[in-house]
Formats: sequence, C-alpha cells, structure tokens
Amino acid sequence: MKRALAILLMIVLVGSLFTGCKKEDQVVLNVYNWGDYIDEDIFDTFEEETGIKVNYETYATNEEMYTKIKKGGTQYDIAIPSDYMIEKMIKEDLVEPLDLTKIPNYANIDDRFKNLDFDPNNEYSVPYFWGTVGIIYNTNLISDPIDSWSVLWDAKYANQFTMVDSQRDSIMVALKKLGYSMNTKSVDELEAAKQALIEQKPLVLAYVGDNVKDMLISEEAAMAVVWSGEASNVIQEYDNFEYVLPKEGSNIWFDNIVIPKGAKNIDAAHEFINFLCRGDIGFKNADYVGYATCNTETMKLLDPALMGTTYAYPDDSLLSNFEIFQDPGDFITEYDRIWTEIKAK
Repeated sequence: MKRALAILLMIVLVGSLFTGCKKEDQVVLNVYNWGDYIDEDIFDTFEEETGIKVNYETYATNEEMYTKIKKGGTQYDIAIPSDYMIEKMIKEDLVEPLDLTKIPNYANIDDRFKNLDFDPNNEYSVPYFWGTVGIIYNTNLISDPIDSWSVLWDAKYANQFTMVDSQRDSIMVALKKLGYSMNTKSVDELEAAKQALIEQKPLVLAYVGDNVKDMLISEEAAMAVVWSGEASNVIQEYDNFEYVLPKEGSNIWFDNIVIPKGAKNIDAAHEFINFLCRGDIGFKNADYVGYATCNTETMKLLDPALMGTTYAYPDDSLLSNFEIFQDPGDFITEYDRIWTEIKAK
C-alpha cells in the first residue's frame, strides 16, 4: 500500500511539473488598442483555438500609442493606429513588414481598402475599421435641416453643441468650412482656421471625448461633431437622431492592424491578425464596436438596412470631397501651436 501511494504521489508531482511548464511556455500576445474597440470575448475564442493567451492594454489617442512605442521598452505584438500615424510609423521604422502568406483571411478585405496612400503596397498594415467625421443632431431639439459645418458658427445654437477634444479633427472642421485641405501646410490657412475656432469658442458647450454619447442621449447637447461609430451607436438605439456628412467635406479615416517593431511574438501576431480577418469574428467585432467593417465576409452577416446609411456605409457619392489625414512631418509643430493657442482662449 505504501509503495502504491508513493508511486501515485510521484505521478501527481510529475504531472504538476509538466502542467507548470506548459503555463510557463504559453505564448502571451500583447495587444495595444483603442479603448472599447474590440469585443473582448473573442480573446477566449482565440485562446481556445490556438492556445495563445491575449494580454490587452488600451490607449486614448494615436499620439499616446506612438509615444509609448517610440520610447521602446514595450512588448506589444499588435497595435491598431490610424492612417496618418501608420504613415509616420512606417517612415520611422516602427512597424514590422507583414507576411501576407500567413494571413490567408486577408482575401476577405474589400479591395477598396487596400493600397491606400499611407501603406500603398499593403506591406505593413491590415484594415480593421473605417469611418467618417460628421455632425449628429437631435431632431426633437433641432428642426432646421443640417448640411454644413457652418451651422457650428450659428449663434442660434449657442451652448447646444459639442466639438471633439482632438487637435486634428477640430482644426479639420474649421479648415473644411473655409474651403481648405485638412492636410494643409500653409501657416496662413492654419491661422485662418485658428481665428475661426476662437470666434466659435463662446458658442461651444464643451470640447469632449467618449462622453459625447451620454450628453446627446441625456439632451445636455442637441448636436455634436462625432466619429461615425459613435453616431451609429446612438442612432441604432434612438430614432430621433440624424447623422450628416457636411457638404464641404470631412475626414474619412482608417484604423489598421500593425505589428510594432521588435515584437517578440511575430508568428502569433500574424495568427491573431488572420483570426480578426475571419468573417464571423469580424461580425462579432463590428456588432460590438458599431464602426464600419472592411471585411466582405462580415458585410454578408450584417443587417442590410445599414448599407447606404450616412453613419455606417455611406454611398461613395457622399464622400467625393473627403480626405484621409496625412502625416504632416515636421509641420506638426504648427498644428501643435495652433491648437495650444485655441485651447488657451
């Protein structure tokens, strides 16, 4: 009996040793993403299917993400920057080239979202979500038709609307209203945009971020400059809101998946990107996040009523004078200066 117990104890100890080794050897994929920008339930699915565990961290702005990766010392295997930031990171050798042979589900990405200016040969990034910046308003509180950025300078709506607490986006609104490119490198045009935003400031209820949805729903604000996904979340829950793409044009943006330079788990990162490009996983994400997918297989699973809406999948004819943000290079110091002077007023 003693001999049998000793053998049993040895089996248990050896088994626990192997179990401990398995946990220590488990690949942990470090994912860095915008807040509330993925259905975190898919992490469990990914781990069940691959054995790879996901460690998840979030950031609030492209600049915050860039600074942390630029400084080094991080272990991120996946990040999801926006267009102009991807362009900047490619220039500065901060992202790894992709091996698309390891991402067969890349075939699901609509060709419209490939070969974009910030990654013209699809070497460094895979499309994730896309959208626009526009105006959402409460039709119970505002009866006049809205179709232009100029409404945000109308004294009739003083303290009824919010602007985005984002340098490029808010300056973009003024530049497009004035008929300029949102990627301008003209100091005179930036100065004109600055003056317009300073003149507008007494009319603005607040410069806000993620809390804009709560302000709209509670009717604290009647109108707001928002990203299309925020508009989608509000409109699909409340039928008294409209989302407008201003006639002067606006920003059409793209958030793509990249592998930061020096990532420790490049094979696992490719596997995760391929997982995200699956039609069913793309649907879970799109349904949770509310932004427009770039995935043709996911689109087949979506409510057909979303197609053609201004807030989700607008007709291309509405986007003819929209622009993608570009990296301004050293000229960013002028944008920084203008924004600082606007916020100081």
